Amino acid sequence: MDLSQKIPLYLTEPKNILKLVLFTAVFALVFINLYSPFQVEKLIQKAENSFELNRDLIVLITSSLIILTGVLVIVISRIILYIKTRMSGSVSFIEYLIWIAVEIIAMAVFYAVFEEILIKDARSFLVSFRMSIQNTALVLLIPYSVSWLYFSWIDKNKMLEKLKEGEIAVPVGREMIFFHDEKGTMRLSMKFSELLYLQAADNYVNIVYKHRDKQSKYMLRSSLKLLEEQFKNFPLVRCHRSYIVNFDHVKIIRREKDGLKIELDSSPDFIIPVSSTYMDEVFKSFGHFKE
Repeated sequence: MDLSQKIPLYLTEPKNILKLVLFTAVFALVFINLYSPFQVEKLIQKAENSFELNRDLIVLITSSLIILTGVLVIVISRIILYIKTRMSGSVSFIEYLIWIAVEIIAMAVFYAVFEEILIKDARSFLVSFRMSIQNTALVLLIPYSVSWLYFSWIDKNKMLEKLKEGEIAVPVGREMIFFHDEKGTMRLSMKFSELLYLQAADNYVNIVYKHRDKQSKYMLRSSLKLLEEQFKNFPLVRCHRSYIVNFDHVKIIRREKDGLKIELDSSPDFIIPVSSTYMDEVFKSFGHFKE
């Protein structure tokens, strides 16, 4: 696995994030009641001395409060991850693994502080924190792994159904390009050679392509930044904050009074501006793709 590659979009879909959090909470609740890793018995004894309640009820209430407060760390983390992917595109596998490691550490700190303050554990904080790291890793990594496999299985089944229904074609090399919206749903596919350029339009991207010797347009709810990350292995180059061009269709780059312009070999001709921010990248790409 190339850790620099981007994680699948289904890992950051809102509905899958919700499923992950709920599954993790249920798993953690079962785990803490069976294994009792965080000195829960001591807290239960204190509760029994303070309230005349059934022991099973005390166990349920105590473990639920511990898990709910701990899972709050995961909820906050996943909301931040979702916002990050919306603003700057998907994250790489290495970034995602580091993110999970930070979640484990943050949750372990919470449980170590919990044992220190509420239970007044006789062990040192470092010992308690080390044990919390081990237990929290089990609480999170098992449901995370199961959820990842489940989401991957669902995604592959969706792709197989679309193949059976003829909605998508099997890609050969770089022949086909697939466009997914911000939720990860495949909305449009075409031969890469038909794609002309992408244009930002508020919360949408206009996908301009050739269709029956004419130019057609499809509005996709996404961002240029996200598409730029997804198609970095294609000859698609950002030349302006509002444009990404298919360099296989670039015919001329010329300098005019108001700056550089790119002319595409489309019909009718279309001129795209080049901003100074992306000028070096455009010249570099022009030399590379035209060789």
